Amino acid sequence: MDLLQAIGLGILQGLTEFLPISSSAHLILMRFWFGWEIGNPQAELVFDVALHVGTLTAIVAYFWRDLARLARAAFSRTPEDSVDRRLAWSIVIGCIPAAVVGALFEDLIEEFFRSQYAVIAGLLIGIGLLMAVADWCGRKQRTIESVGVLDALLIGVAQACALIPGFSRSGITITAGLMLGLQREAAARFSFLLATPITFGAAVWSFRNLFKGGVPSELYVPMIAGGAAAMVVGWLCIAFLLRYLRTHSLMPFVVYRVAIGAATLGKVFWGT
Repeated sequence: MDLLQAIGLGILQGLTEFLPISSSAHLILMRFWFGWEIGNPQAELVFDVALHVGTLTAIVAYFWRDLARLARAAFSRTPEDSVDRRLAWSIVIGCIPAAVVGALFEDLIEEFFRSQYAVIAGLLIGIGLLMAVADWCGRKQRTIESVGVLDALLIGVAQACALIPGFSRSGITITAGLMLGLQREAAARFSFLLATPITFGAAVWSFRNLFKGGVPSELYVPMIAGGAAAMVVGWLCIAFLLRYLRTHSLMPFVVYRVAIGAATLGKVFWGT
């Protein structure tokens, strides 16, 4: 892998992991559109793990104060910590659906969907339109402090669907949050907090790939460069999206998803 390709994919991962446009779909479609190949599917998966470690680092760096506060409140019995305690355990419960689905079906999903370009394109369009409906119809009145266990479980089920490329983890969880009446920024903030433990668990789980066939020595530097690029760009994207959603809708992301999905379908079926 060319070093510039690695950095380019890292930037792409940082942009698409947190913006509601599907990072896994973009990493796959970038290779499809431009013919970038790492060498074999196993190496691609290992490289993608390095990129996800980069974006995980970005989440932890941005939300470390919130994460530390929630971790402390989770085991506190004082009344003033009750809201944070409920939120902390809601996040834990919200991670269960994705953890179960990932443990049972990750390999099947990876093997099947990574080459299903038309399905990925269709999901980019379909979930984008669902985002538009949620953004238009959601009451957008509830704050993140109002999130309870049932809310978290429903958003967690949506997060489990995002294991399939094209859904977008942030896109589908923000959509679910809006459907439950959360404000846009609150939905995005809860989405990012919910992503932290599941992304950490997925990264640890996926590191077993490093020991299956080994990692070619020439891939080490691209992995580091790509992960670092994903971390820096990811941090900037989190900051941007939270600020943006305070006063703006999701429609630019909807339009982008539909355009990329339509262009990909055109290339799949007509080679254009």
